[in-house]
Amino acid sequence: MSAVDELSKPLSSPRAPRTRISAAWFGICAAAAGLVILIVFMLQNTGSVDVHFLWMDGSLPLALALFIAGVAATIVATAIGAARITQLRRLVRRRRTEPLS
Repeated sequence: MSAVDELSKPLSSPRAPRTRISAAWFGICAAAAGLVILIVFMLQNTGSVDVHFLWMDGSLPLALALFIAGVAATIVATAIGAARITQLRRLVRRRRTEPLS
């Protein structure tokens, strides 16, 4: 191998291993950035809106109404996801206990 070939090879720098702590750190940073964006959104949308839901009527700041709607959608999605995970776990458990044919 010539000296030119030696010099043209990129230096291989070993990457730091991915750990649970690094994943947690990334998650915390992403959550903090998301909260800052949420706070800015809420501060910019303080106008009051009338809300009518089922038998309830009231007036809320727009940002709070949207935040409540987002939290409700997250709860529904989490419940559906948990039901699906439970369904898959039962299926795996059943397949493990079935005798092999």
